Amino acid sequence: MPGMGFYSSLRHRLPVALAATALFLALSSPPHTALALTELKKEPAVEQPKDPADTVDDEPVPEDDVTGGATTLPMPDPLIKKPGDDTTADGKDQPEIPAVIITDLSTLPEPVKKMRVALVEAAASGDIERLRPLLGTGEDQTQVSVGDAPEDPIAALKSLSGDQDGREVLAILLDIISTSAALVDKGTPQETYVWPYFAEKNLDTLTPPEVVELYRIVTAGDVTDMKEFGGYNFYRLGIGPDGKWKFFVAGD
Repeated sequence: MPGMGFYSSLRHRLPVALAATALFLALSSPPHTALALTELKKEPAVEQPKDPADTVDDEPVPEDDVTGGATTLPMPDPLIKKPGDDTTADGKDQPEIPAVIITDLSTLPEPVKKMRVALVEAAASGDIERLRPLLGTGEDQTQVSVGDAPEDPIAALKSLSGDQDGREVLAILLDIISTSAALVDKGTPQETYVWPYFAEKNLDTLTPPEVVELYRIVTAGDVTDMKEFGGYNFYRLGIGPDGKWKFFVAGD
């Protein structure tokens, strides 16, 4: 049986053993406290306001576009013609300017009236040479045939006539220039007064008096052929607003 000395010694060593056991358990236990801290929901960080001086725009503003501290955008100039102005909204060409029929020949511009009178007088004379001084030259040369310009326009007109003196051609000229006129391409560099006005009209829309007037120039059979063709295709004569004789040709 142990003596008193044994129990005394045991009392002194027990606290030390209990302390050591507690320390061992503390070190060997799972770190529950550390895991709990890491699983806590963190509060969002508050973003500190930036200094305006440190702010840089993504795209620099050109110096030329800054006026009084405000950015200005260029506005379109309505006076500048842009591609596509010559077309309609659906992409089609603008419609042609319709011809103006002039029945009162006294309203023609003075230069046009003077040339017309000179042509009437020359044709009525029966002498085709009287047309020569009225013909344009150079860049303003009067067109009397389709294709290349002939060296002698009067000789070319004679060759188109049914007689050797060119009087048939003079008769045709006199007939067509006695009708009303049609003003085409008004307001453009190509503006021209054209005889006969039938050249610029739909033949199916002619009134009875206009049909009679057309029959004075061509036959009924010719008119039928023209309608099948799609329009007047006999001789026509043109005078510019400046009084220059531009053409006297047959065809469409």
